[in-house]
Amino acid sequence: MKSVVLALQPGFESASGHKLVIDNDTAGGLLKRIEAGEAFDMAIITPAAVDTLIKSGKVVDGRRFAVAKVGVGVAVKEGAAKPDLSSVEAFKRALLAASTVAYIDPASGGSSGIYVAGLLKKLGIAEEVKPKERLQAGGYVAEKVARGEAEIAIHQISEILPVKGVTLAGPLPDEIQNYTVYAAGLSATARDAKAAHAWIDYLKGPATSAAIEARGMSKP
Repeated sequence: MKSVVLALQPGFESASGHKLVIDNDTAGGLLKRIEAGEAFDMAIITPAAVDTLIKSGKVVDGRRFAVAKVGVGVAVKEGAAKPDLSSVEAFKRALLAASTVAYIDPASGGSSGIYVAGLLKKLGIAEEVKPKERLQAGGYVAEKVARGEAEIAIHQISEILPVKGVTLAGPLPDEIQNYTVYAAGLSATARDAKAAHAWIDYLKGPATSAAIEARGMSKP
């Protein structure tokens, strides 16, 4: 969601007169920080994380709404041959054939990393892929491909498209595709609730749809 929020920032600030102060982390990282008492006005995380914060009284109940969703894709270096992703078996062969595979470290709390780790186990190739893994705590995993540190990267499509020097080989096959939904939640202790409400209203407006679609995401 970071690239979407940054794209919307100038328009929101111009239209509302409010200044948007942005911080970024994995879903797990944000959840831990907020639970530990870090101040915020509005958070965009996964629905499960927002629900957890509602239960703990950190987020206002009834104010959660889904902003966007994005699927997982595979990235390769620009100019390199694209792996066959037409079926689950083809995807498995691509991973087994690759010299190195990058994805988000599940321990960091990133939703895509947690999903990929579970998927590799489900496909029965976790042990074979493990020696080739190049894990990253956060940020754009595809940068490892751009730098030559990994042959392929698996990450949300919206996290692949902004990286220079790489190409989106395609999404995961439908049977194993996983969509991450991003939901917004209003802080129960927002320092400027009026500004936070204005930001939420802006996210629900037409400007958001174009910014989301341009980054490989879609409305839920």
